[in-house]
Amino acid sequence: MKSKTSPDPTLDWTSMLCLTLPPLLWAGNFIVGRSVRDIVPPMALVFDRWILALACLLPFAWRSFRRDLPLYWAHRWPLVGVSATGLAAFNALVYVGLQSTSAANGLLLNSFIPLLIAGIGALLYRQKLLPRQWLGILISFCGVLVIVAHGSWQTLAAMRIARGDGYVFLATVCWAFYTLWLRSIPANIDRRGLMMAQILIALAMLLPLLIAEQLAGHHVIWNAHSLLAIGYIGIFPSVLAFMLYGAAVVRVGAARAGLFIHLIPVFGALLSVALLREPIHAWQLAGMLVIFAGVACANRGQPRAA
Repeated sequence: MKSKTSPDPTLDWTSMLCLTLPPLLWAGNFIVGRSVRDIVPPMALVFDRWILALACLLPFAWRSFRRDLPLYWAHRWPLVGVSATGLAAFNALVYVGLQSTSAANGLLLNSFIPLLIAGIGALLYRQKLLPRQWLGILISFCGVLVIVAHGSWQTLAAMRIARGDGYVFLATVCWAFYTLWLRSIPANIDRRGLMMAQILIALAMLLPLLIAEQLAGHHVIWNAHSLLAIGYIGIFPSVLAFMLYGAAVVRVGAARAGLFIHLIPVFGALLSVALLREPIHAWQLAGMLVIFAGVACANRGQPRAA
């Protein structure tokens, strides 16, 4: 193996697009998921999400899905792992958590994902991070704290731990493993067919949970709000965001891709201004600038191993 000193791939515009669009779409997922907590039960929301995503993906992925079936079997355990953690467990735990925790607490817990990816990768998979990357992670995490604390440490200290916080934290652990395991699936497998395979596995895992929820008497209240919410979640945060994120992990690595999760609260604040007409505050702007500084610090051009 030889090393090269070519520019870091994160400086490429295609990589930047793959890295920044998923946090934007996932920020919308949090807002929509919270908004329908009283009319769409969590298991129904995550199951309907992937049913719609499968329907959208099927015409484009069926040919590659059939062609790559032997490859899926050859890499069956990593495939089951990423399907269980990233598509089934993460989303189910987030939607359950949003039933009983605040958006601020959810964003704060979600911001631990880059640290979990880096820590688990270093401890279990011997992944090495440069000091600049560690510094960038810590800087951007501080920016997240500024946003969720509304610029006041007293607000941060006064936050209560809700029951849903435990579910959201477990979801972040699942996402860390999803990101790390995603790189074990060869990049030459077509991502459209791979996404379809992951959705089918996730749906099989979620079906018993959906049936249990239905038997417990929790049903969807169908109206324009619930239909639009499921439509958005089933297309944009599901198909588009997951495929872009998977491409980003392959291009730039798990740790660098995970760092961009810190942009979710940034986009969440911007969406609140645009959709809910909430005013933007100085502490929001300060937190955004700190987050962008951390991302820039960790993703500056540097040598990479070929």
